[in-house]
Amino acid sequence: MKKILIYTLTIVLGLTLLSGCLPGSSTNDSTTTESESHDLEGSKGEEYYMVTFVSEIEYWKGCYKGFEEAATRYNVTPIYDGEPDYDTDKCIKKLDEIIAKKPAGIALTCMDSEAYTESINKAMEQGIEVVCFDADSEGSNRYSFLSTDNVAAGNTAANTIADLIQNEGDVIVVTLEDQSNHQDRTKGFKETIENKYPNVNVVDVISGGSEQIKAAKATAEAIEKYPNVKAIFATDATSGTGVAAAVKEINKIGDIKILSFDTDKSTLDLIKEGTIDASLAQGTWNMGFWSLQFLFQVNHNLINPTSDWKIDGINPLPEFVDTGVSIVKKSNVDAFYID
Repeated sequence: MKKILIYTLTIVLGLTLLSGCLPGSSTNDSTTTESESHDLEGSKGEEYYMVTFVSEIEYWKGCYKGFEEAATRYNVTPIYDGEPDYDTDKCIKKLDEIIAKKPAGIALTCMDSEAYTESINKAMEQGIEVVCFDADSEGSNRYSFLSTDNVAAGNTAANTIADLIQNEGDVIVVTLEDQSNHQDRTKGFKETIENKYPNVNVVDVISGGSEQIKAAKATAEAIEKYPNVKAIFATDATSGTGVAAAVKEINKIGDIKILSFDTDKSTLDLIKEGTIDASLAQGTWNMGFWSLQFLFQVNHNLINPTSDWKIDGINPLPEFVDTGVSIVKKSNVDAFYID
């Protein structure tokens, strides 16, 4: 009996002590809630800016939507700002004005990599956390760059095109030859086609000229030159709509498969009607969501890879984050419209 009693008391005592670690324990719940509230909740006076160039274009809406959702989770205030004109000097002036307001952090996309360096470094020196997204300032002291790995996106584009044409046929690429991100997409595309699809031939790479009319004209000329072409990959949305116009004009919709890039409304509408077969959607929501996550976490000292990372000059964040791409088709296109 004595042994049984001791055994029973031991179990009861053990369960009593353990109850502080079990779900439903009022003591532990209170402690955890207070800790989480302290660590993962900011204040409405804590402001985080998303700053863009050509700030009124539709592309940034997805980025800011993710930024806003992350801000809501942390109870902080998100603010969208930027320069509507395609003008580097105006963009830097706008950024400096925002820095002067001393926000908690800035998620920034850079029109010119080198031009932003001084302002970014100034912000960091003042204790304003900065990450870049979509377009980087490589030489600056910003913590991290969140964007599409454009070579990897080109790989995905090649696999998608090959699937559309059943791994056989001539293909044309319409790109912007003076922009490195589009060159990377073309590079990834060509490399994957050459390495994986021996019966698919990239017969030409042409310039879309950053305008729908120019892209349509260049596409029409290329199709005339290569009448057996079975698919066209456009590395930007403007070229994609131009390609669609050219293919539609010669009644080749369905015969010539079209793969575009990005998810502006015109592209989505053309996918929905069956003119464009697919497009690659960049992870714009991810860019915004994780940008604010990173800024908040660093600002609240929640990321500590080493005890003295600031003194030792160690970056607490990943240098680069690939926010990925998704394939948009007629079957899922509705999910990509932005309210």
